[in-house]
Amino acid sequence: MNEVKPKQENLLVSILINVMIPVAILSFLSKEKYLGPVWALVVGLLFPIGYGLRTLVLDRKADFMSIIGVVSVSLTGVFGILKLPAEYMAIKEAAIPLLLGLAIVISLKTPFPLIKKIMMTEALFDVKRLKQALKEKGNEGVFEKRLVGLTWGLASAMFLSSGLNYALAKIVLKSEPGTEAFTAELGKMTGLSHVVVLIPCMIVMIWVMNKLFNTLTELTGLKLDDLLAAHHKEKTAPAADIQAD
Repeated sequence: MNEVKPKQENLLVSILINVMIPVAILSFLSKEKYLGPVWALVVGLLFPIGYGLRTLVLDRKADFMSIIGVVSVSLTGVFGILKLPAEYMAIKEAAIPLLLGLAIVISLKTPFPLIKKIMMTEALFDVKRLKQALKEKGNEGVFEKRLVGLTWGLASAMFLSSGLNYALAKIVLKSEPGTEAFTAELGKMTGLSHVVVLIPCMIVMIWVMNKLFNTLTELTGLKLDDLLAAHHKEKTAPAADIQAD
């Protein structure tokens, strides 16, 4: 039987639904003659929430980062509808990545480090071959020690995101909650966050991933291509097709 492969996420569709459409609705439809501030907030946030829930249902598993995204966007909607002060929104924006960073660090003390759940996934690596190679080289313990440093690198991206999110919210959200201006500012903050917050954090994440790749190739003695899941699937696909026929 052929293994059912999860459908790859379309990056353009993701950006459109999670960023462009909500920003457009919050920015341009929050006037009373259109949707008004509350309904513009509800409709605008329905897109990323719906997309996140759809992804969870179709993948048939609880992806950690998807859950964080749905919770964050949902809280934004709740805070906006309840017309809570902008300070609450700033704290919320900072709290989620801060708590995630702390959880990543604390998880080192458990049998299930979150760095493995986030970065060492079967979608990226041939995990079975990776573990076997580490075992054959006797580098399992060395790899676990290296993961500590990588974990702090990953957590630092979350801490950076927390600080930048808070600063951005404090700078952008100036109007009275529940007003057209405040809803438009939420749209502006959503759009700016993908430049002011996402790009610096992505730079840190890319650095961490590069260090992870170098560590794995060094400790397994294999080339990176041999460790990647895509390479493994390409090698096993013909055999699977023959069996299917």
